[in-house]
Amino acid sequence: MKKIVTIIIVIAIVIGAFFLFRSGNKKEIMYETVELKRGSINNTVTATGTIEPITKVDVGTQVSGTISHIYVDYNSVVKKGQLLAELDRKLLEAELNSEMANLKSSKSEYEYQEKNFKRLRMLHEKKLISDTEYEEALYQYEKAQQAYEKAQATLVRAKSNLDYATIYSPIDGVVLSREVEEGQTVAASFETPTMFTIANDLRKMQVIADVDEADIGQVLEGQRVTFTVDAFPEDTFEGNVTQVRLNPTTESNVVTYEVVIDAPNPELKLKPGLTANITVYTMEKDDILLAPLKAFRFTPEMTPENPQMPQVPQAGKGEKIVWLQMAEGIIPKVIKVGVSDGIYSEVKEGIQEGVRLIVGVQRSKDIATPGDSGESNPFMPPRPGEKKKK
Repeated sequence: MKKIVTIIIVIAIVIGAFFLFRSGNKKEIMYETVELKRGSINNTVTATGTIEPITKVDVGTQVSGTISHIYVDYNSVVKKGQLLAELDRKLLEAELNSEMANLKSSKSEYEYQEKNFKRLRMLHEKKLISDTEYEEALYQYEKAQQAYEKAQATLVRAKSNLDYATIYSPIDGVVLSREVEEGQTVAASFETPTMFTIANDLRKMQVIADVDEADIGQVLEGQRVTFTVDAFPEDTFEGNVTQVRLNPTTESNVVTYEVVIDAPNPELKLKPGLTANITVYTMEKDDILLAPLKAFRFTPEMTPENPQMPQVPQAGKGEKIVWLQMAEGIIPKVIKVGVSDGIYSEVKEGIQEGVRLIVGVQRSKDIATPGDSGESNPFMPPRPGEKKKK
C-alpha cells in the first residue's frame, strides 16, 4: 500500500511539474509601436557648383597699340564711363590726319569731275560731242564720287580708332582682373584682347551648379536651395533656383545640366570662384501627419497566442494598410498616403493624430510564475539546442 501511495505521489509531482513548466514558459506577444505625429518632410538633390557674379564683363580694345597709361588695378571700384586705360595715340592721330588729307583730295577731285560731267552733258545733248567723250566723262565722275564716299568712311573709321584708344568702363562694378601692364603691346588683329574683367555687383552673386541627369527632372525654377562653402564652413547660405539650362555637358560619359541659383551676398563673404556644395529642396511639406514606411510592411502572423485575426481590407491606388494597437486588440486600417522621403510617408486621411501604429513584433521574456527560480524542470527533456543542467 505504501508503494502504491508513493507511485501516485511521484506521478502527481511529475504531472504538476509538467503543467507548471508549460505555464511558466508561455510567451507573450509584444508589438513595437510608434505614435502618429505631425512633422515636416522633404526630398533633396545635392550637387556642387561655382560661385560667379551675375554680370561679368570682359573689357578689351578694338585697336592695336602700346598701353601708355593704366588707371585702375585689382579690386578697384569703378563707375560706368570711368577711364580705365589709354593706348599710345601717336600712330592713330597720324592715321587720322592722313585720312583727312585724303578726304580733301577726294573731295576736290569729285567736285572737278562733277562740274566737267555737267558741262559735257550739255554739249552732248546739243550733239556737239561724241558719245564716247560723254561716257568717258560719266565714268570719271562716278569714279571720283565713289572715291570721295570711301574717303569719308575711312575718315570715320580713323576717328573711331582714335576714340578706341581710350578705354572706359562699360558698367558700374569691381575690377576682378587686370591682364595688361603699362608699356605692353596689344594686338587686335584676329580677336579683341581682354584687358580687364569687371563684375557688376558682388552683393548679388549666383551659383552655377552641375546637376546629374538622374536628378535634373526633379529640379524646377523657384525651389529653395541651401549651400555651404569651404571658406566659411559654419555658415549656411540660401537662395533659389532661377534657371535650369537645357544645354547638357558630357564628361567621362557623365551627363550633367547647369542649374543657376541666385545667391544674395550682403556681407560680401562669397567670392567669385568659390566651390559651393548645394542642396536643392525638390519637395517640402510642413505640419503633416507622418507614418514610418515600415508600418506599411508589417503583417501580423497567426500564432497559438493569436489564433484569430480580423479580416484585412483591400487597399486601392494611393492607399496603404496599417495595423493599429487599440484597447480591444490590433485592427487593420486603410489610409490614403501622399509624398514620401524614403523613411516617412504623408498620411492624408484614414487615421487621426495620436493613434499607435504597429511597426514590428517582439516577444517578451518568459513570464515567470510565482516561485519560479528560472531553472529548467529536471523531469523534462531539454529543448533543442539546450543542455540539461546538472
